[in-house]
Amino acid sequence: MSFQTLFTKMEDHTLIITINRPDKLNALNKQVMQDLDAVMDRVYKFPEIKSVVITGAGLKSFVAGADIKEFESLSKEEATAVAKKGQNVFFKIENSPKPVVACVNGFALGGGCELAMACHFIIASESAVFGQPEVNLGIMVGYGGSQRLTQRVGKGRAMELVITGKTINATQAMNYGLVNYVVPQTELLDKAFSILRVSHEKAPIAVGNSIKAVNAAWNEAENGYEKEATLFGECFVTEDCKEGIQAFIDKRQPHFKGH
Repeated sequence: MSFQTLFTKMEDHTLIITINRPDKLNALNKQVMQDLDAVMDRVYKFPEIKSVVITGAGLKSFVAGADIKEFESLSKEEATAVAKKGQNVFFKIENSPKPVVACVNGFALGGGCELAMACHFIIASESAVFGQPEVNLGIMVGYGGSQRLTQRVGKGRAMELVITGKTINATQAMNYGLVNYVVPQTELLDKAFSILRVSHEKAPIAVGNSIKAVNAAWNEAENGYEKEATLFGECFVTEDCKEGIQAFIDKRQPHFKGH
């Protein structure tokens, strides 16, 4: 895979996606968003990719926000279109049937925080900083941050962060429920892989359906309980379900094949 703004690497069935604009603190510009959209298409398509890690190049920043220079002359209509495009890219990440982990190695501000929250969970380095400082520029969150931040940390804390533009450190983020783990910078990928390797041992359809069911809890257009029951039923027509049940009866490890 070759992209202008991303470096990609396959390791142990995990696609590591590194946003590679360190001179701009990995800010999200139009090309980055296009590349993220394209690489996620490949994640959906290729069965050899069982999980994804998203991180930023360098030691200072995951993603320090959007590339503000691209916002200078936007009209109301153009700005709305930019926000909707960003939301669609992040929906594609959030709805991935393969686990997507954000390894936040520094600043995760504005669009960077929104990107991290679109991932299924977040592992942060001890030096990570989170925030939605858009109000400092006279604008507001636009890539789904108002919704996902509220889902993750609750209305009160989300409201405080988006109306003040304040930032929080990694420990605060974990206390808020925004981050799953805080580890030393050098252990970010190791922590992610320790979790993802476990998920790789599970039936891919069951993993994907579990992701869909959890996401349904936050989708007002769906009844999460009905969605869960339907997805539960779908698992029972798979060969992996038969294998898993038989392996349990035989007291052996199952060998799942993804169908």
